[in-house]
Amino acid sequence: MSLLRIGDQAPEFKVKGILRGQVAEYSLASYKSKWLVQFFYPADFTFICPTEVTGFSKMAKDFATEGAAILGVSVDSIDSHRSWAEELGGLAYPLLSDEAKALSHAYGVLDEKEGVALRATFIINPAGVICYQVVSHVNVGRSVEETLRVLKALRTERLCPSDWKPGEATGDLGLKY
Repeated sequence: MSLLRIGDQAPEFKVKGILRGQVAEYSLASYKSKWLVQFFYPADFTFICPTEVTGFSKMAKDFATEGAAILGVSVDSIDSHRSWAEELGGLAYPLLSDEAKALSHAYGVLDEKEGVALRATFIINPAGVICYQVVSHVNVGRSVEETLRVLKALRTERLCPSDWKPGEATGDLGLKY
């Protein structure tokens, strides 16, 4: 198992997920023509994960404005996701159940020793290509605002310097990744 690289085609998947109490099958193919923010987290009912999961939910409209869907993924069951989403007051995007650990493995983020997904974020473009990825220590939560900033930068298809914000100057080398 190795971590995917920028420019790789995102692995296709079909897994069950839950959104607003409704269970459905989700696949990468169903997000063609959209940007996709797919984030993996270790487990429901933990200390850091709810801050990220609710953070993405609070900013879901901002991601949608950018033409992006959000998917949260862990190795927890649908029943666990259902209970946790209810406890969190509901979520604005689906939580996918990767009980077989195949999705975490395919994306190279399965911690084999612990049997859970690492804390990882992928931004996938409408062509299904990985444009951004970050994997961090399980003790450190990711920044939802930074993920949105990076999505906006990627969508410009231009060179965006450190700490770039929409409306600021960008560069152009004629390269597109």
